[in-house]
Amino acid sequence: MTEKKNGNPAVVGLAGFGMTTLLLQFHNIGLMGLGPVVAMGFVFGGLAQMIAGFQEQKMGNNFGYSAFVAYGSFWIGLGIIWMLNFFKIYEASKTDVGFYLVAWTLYTAVMFVASLRVHTAMAVTFGTLLLGFILLDIGHFGDPVFNVIAGYELIVCAGAAWYMMAAIIINDLAGKTVLKMGFPFIK
Repeated sequence: MTEKKNGNPAVVGLAGFGMTTLLLQFHNIGLMGLGPVVAMGFVFGGLAQMIAGFQEQKMGNNFGYSAFVAYGSFWIGLGIIWMLNFFKIYEASKTDVGFYLVAWTLYTAVMFVASLRVHTAMAVTFGTLLLGFILLDIGHFGDPVFNVIAGYELIVCAGAAWYMMAAIIINDLAGKTVLKMGFPFIK
């Protein structure tokens, strides 16, 4: 009897996180409108990431469980904020959104510290995410130009997430390490 191999739910979670983050940054730097970001925020960044997180829980991965369910919730929450604003049900101010982002900055700081125990690719992803949130915080409470700077910086974050996704898929298919993830900074 052969042992059944489980798929790695991180590939879907990382794909959803990277795609939605990338699209939002295209919006933040002025290349596109918000509509596609809202759609992806609900479906791929939100729902798909949450499903991946629940699957990570079944695999016994607390880090992936927390990250994917939390950031899936982030995208759904942000989508709801945008929809409430659009339909003028409850209009969140720039400061309201700023405080939302500050709360996520604090969560991301915890996850960044934890990522230092995973591998270099994870630490780069969370390090750039943390820096991006800090820049967005400054952009919402100070000079909006920081939202544009965050847009460019968070494109790097999306790329780092996709690199991990690609490494998991390609390494699995190759049966060997083709794309390296690096070492943990803290053992």
